[in-house]
Amino acid sequence: MVQAISQGMSFQEFLAWKPETGRYELHDGVVVEMQPTGPHEQVVGLLNRKLNVLIDRENLAYFIPNTALVQPLDSANGYKPDVLMIDAAALGLEPFWERESVITLASSVKLLVEVVSTNWPDDYARKFEDYEAMGIAEYWIVDYKGLGGRRYIGSPKQSTITICSLVDGVYETQLFRRGDVLISPGFPSLMLTADEVFSAGD
Repeated sequence: MVQAISQGMSFQEFLAWKPETGRYELHDGVVVEMQPTGPHEQVVGLLNRKLNVLIDRENLAYFIPNTALVQPLDSANGYKPDVLMIDAAALGLEPFWERESVITLASSVKLLVEVVSTNWPDDYARKFEDYEAMGIAEYWIVDYKGLGGRRYIGSPKQSTITICSLVDGVYETQLFRRGDVLISPGFPSLMLTADEVFSAGD
């Protein structure tokens, strides 16, 4: 669930305004309050746990921050992904990281996940286009309730995970449904099924 609460803000004004508590994003200068449900948070929790186990097992220099924002291409947008895996070694090039916990470079992002809620068009269209334009290598859209439009998840609508991988600057998408094992281009050793993810939100 989302609620627009202010309009006409620049990204820097948004950073100065943003409260310590609550979850907010900036969409074309409009401040949007994100209000995730309990099942949504259960799915996010499972993904965080599975990915942190992978980071530890592979001894990767990556981490998943709690509050970092992603700003696409110097725009009046600022997103708070549900899961954001960052390469710690790349942060030296990030202009705002030290002061604001903001990611602006695709090279810092190893994986980005949005868990779909009632504002599903943002994940399938707005954020898809922005993350693709930034050059983020791997983007997951986790639609555990099958809320997305039929053009994105097919008909009849069903629980779907869309894994988008950047190939020559354009996202190629693969859909995973119940009974499927997820295939992550960036993390081939990840052992995770679609059923595990969907069951977390039941």
